[in-house]
Amino acid sequence: MRHVTNPRLLALKDTLDALEGERFSPLAGLSREGVRRRPEEGQDEDHRQSFAVDGDRILHSRAYTRYIDKTQVFYMVRNDHITHRVLHVQLVSKIARTIGRYLRLNEDLIEAIALGHDIGHPPFGHDGEKVLDALCREHGLPSFQHNLQSVRFLECIERQGRGWNLTLQTLDGIMCHDGEIHNRTLAPQRGKTFADFDAQGAAKEQDHRRELVPMTMEGCVVRFADTIAYIGRDIEDAIELQLIRREDIPPRCQEIFGRTNGSMVYRLVTDLIAGGLEDGAIAFSEEVSEGLKELKGFNYQRIYLNPAIKTGLDKITTCYRVLFESCLDQFSRQERRVEMYVNFLNEQGREYVEGQPPAALARDFIAGMTDKYFLRQARLLGCEIPEKI
Repeated sequence: MRHVTNPRLLALKDTLDALEGERFSPLAGLSREGVRRRPEEGQDEDHRQSFAVDGDRILHSRAYTRYIDKTQVFYMVRNDHITHRVLHVQLVSKIARTIGRYLRLNEDLIEAIALGHDIGHPPFGHDGEKVLDALCREHGLPSFQHNLQSVRFLECIERQGRGWNLTLQTLDGIMCHDGEIHNRTLAPQRGKTFADFDAQGAAKEQDHRRELVPMTMEGCVVRFADTIAYIGRDIEDAIELQLIRREDIPPRCQEIFGRTNGSMVYRLVTDLIAGGLEDGAIAFSEEVSEGLKELKGFNYQRIYLNPAIKTGLDKITTCYRVLFESCLDQFSRQERRVEMYVNFLNEQGREYVEGQPPAALARDFIAGMTDKYFLRQARLLGCEIPEKI
């Protein structure tokens, strides 16, 4: 039965839309400007604003649920206080919304982008991403990049292949996030269409080094917030695991940011807010930007490239290869009674299943796995599983 919204709620939505125009910065994304790839029946009768709808849809997606057991940086460790992907995206959302509130931007759009930005991450974080990328290239697929996979899940795989029909602004912010690129200043690339979005995604598939720029100021804020959320938190996790000491943080970084995640987040956030939105861009001060660049270098050398955090990577790499080949074989032979069909393809629409080569199906299935499910499937295939330390 079709639900008809109370006219009073629609009037309240109109009031909220009008208030955005009065209260928000001229550089903010307005909810009434949200554009979807497909028109939706009854959209004019929904009392929710467009970007709030996006946030709800992402939060209720199956892929979001799987964040709960996805590696952020450290895997195969026996410590329940280490950051997982689900906490990271919540931290990004909170930090970005704080920045957005002071800069008078659209917090609903910020939240939707933040919650969805890492949905495409495969098991075991960036190390797993590198392994899956190599497998994709070996089997004739474009490079695997988690931001593109996030879009793929939300547009083509969720809801039996129908996707969530999110707004262009949200999808663009998800695709264009990259917390590893160092920018002192970032200005949105406004005026994109879905045709532009699709063309940029295709170009990024062919060249992973291509830098994409968000179309909204909210997307720019989330991109900076991604870095702010992980830079100090990863240091705290590394200290917790006794990989580094607090005294190891470079002296100039200690002087600028302090020695704790809390002080680092505070300094970075307040610096962005204090800079405002001059010249249509968001920017760190020169001192903070240079300090952040040095801190990133410290994290890479002492944490991300530290052999101590690669425990079990050789076995995980073997598991990836065995799983990919098994998926490829079973999808090619269309063995519909095996678990890979039951837990994945049988939930998809015909258009998705028939429109993808077996290698792409294997990529999408594995990318969506949680760490535990990945290891369980690998064990069933006879792989040696690494032990937690």
